[in-house]
Amino acid sequence: MNSGASLITIFVGMVIINNMVLTKFLGLCPFFGVSKKLSNAISMGVAVTFVMLLAAIATSVIYSFILVPYNIEFMNIIIYILVIASLVQIVELIIRRTNIALYNALGIYLPLITTNCAVLGITLINASNNYSIVQSMVSAVGGGLGFTLVLIIMSGIREKLELGDTPKSLRGLPVAFITASLLALSFMGFSGLL
Repeated sequence: MNSGASLITIFVGMVIINNMVLTKFLGLCPFFGVSKKLSNAISMGVAVTFVMLLAAIATSVIYSFILVPYNIEFMNIIIYILVIASLVQIVELIIRRTNIALYNALGIYLPLITTNCAVLGITLINASNNYSIVQSMVSAVGGGLGFTLVLIIMSGIREKLELGDTPKSLRGLPVAFITASLLALSFMGFSGLL
């Protein structure tokens, strides 16, 4: 398989088939927390995609040029967490200085990117598949866009459900869990395509 097809396969796989939220069940906290409003969902998706891309680049370089040559691959989770935490702090500072409205809209969810297991998951997936730096970048962008896609779909559904006549016992998170499970089933239908 040539590298172009491999990159396309990685990208499509991470967006749809191996979606971080609906097939790997990573990043559920921001998925349920931010998906109430479309604008916040898009902002969170873009921020997570950006952090995923930066984390994938940094951790791929660290893995290839430090962890593997010195035979200390077992330290990858600790180092990846430190890298992700640092990157999120930098992104938070940049957003606070450039777009205070976006910073206020994201609120507590921006620091939660640090503990978003989808970001850590993408770095571990890249390392376990022994992806190159370019493949890691494609995987991260695909994972981030898949995360954003699912947030947008879920926020659109939740906004419509708020207007509907939902039974009182199902309002809020219960109907969100039911909706997420139906979305997960629909995305599972894509498995086996690649």
